[in-house]
Amino acid sequence: MKPNFSIFIKLFILQYLSVLCHSQDFDFFYFVQQWPGSYCDTRHSCCYPKTGKPAADFGIHGLWPNYKDGGYPSNCNPDSVFDKSQISDLVSRLERNWPTLSCPSGDGNKFWSHEWVKHGTCAESELDQHDYFEAALKLKEKVNLLKILTDAGIKPDDEFYELETIEEAIKDAIGYTPGLECNKDGSKNTQLFQIYLCVDTSASEIIECPVLPRGSCASRVQFPKF
Repeated sequence: MKPNFSIFIKLFILQYLSVLCHSQDFDFFYFVQQWPGSYCDTRHSCCYPKTGKPAADFGIHGLWPNYKDGGYPSNCNPDSVFDKSQISDLVSRLERNWPTLSCPSGDGNKFWSHEWVKHGTCAESELDQHDYFEAALKLKEKVNLLKILTDAGIKPDDEFYELETIEEAIKDAIGYTPGLECNKDGSKNTQLFQIYLCVDTSASEIIECPVLPRGSCASRVQFPKF
C-alpha cells in the first residue's frame, strides 16, 4: 500500500500551526484596571467575593498581550492550565488587588484561570504563570490610579467629571496617555469603568500606547461611589 502523503502533509501543517500558536509573539500589553462601583452598576448583579467586599479601589482586570494593529492573540496554549499551586505565595495579594465581582460569589480562582488561559498563555515566551500574575501586581503598585485621581480632585463621589480632565491627570502622573472605557448604569449615566495602560513585553515598564482601545465615553462621566 502506498503511503498517503496528503495526510502526512496535513498533519505536519497542523503540528506547525499548533507550535506557532503556542509561541505567539506580541507587541505590548494592555494592563487593565476596573472601578468596582461601575462594574456593579453595569451588571446589576455583582457579587462580592467570599473574602468580603473589596476595598474601594481600582481592581486588576487583566494583563493582555496585544498587537500594534489593534488585534490580539488569545487562548494560545490549551495545554497550559491554571495551577493555583504555582501562585500560592501571591493569593492573598491577588484577593486584595485582583478580586472577582462575578456571581455567584467566588474565591477568585475562576477569574484568574480565565485570564491566564485566554491572555497569559499568549505571553509564555516572556512570563511563566507566576511571573505573569506577579507582574500585574507590581504594575498596580507602581501606578496607584485612585491616588492619582483623588490628588487631582477627582473622587468616587457620584459626581461627574470632564473626561479630558481624568485623562490629563493620569498622563501628568505617569507620563503616558491612558485608554479610558465607560459604561452606562441603569439610569443611563455614563460612568468611568476601566483604565488601560500600555506596558512593554517584559510587563515591567509603562509605555506610550501603540494603539488606544476604542472607548464609549461621553465628554463628562460619573465616578460612582463603591
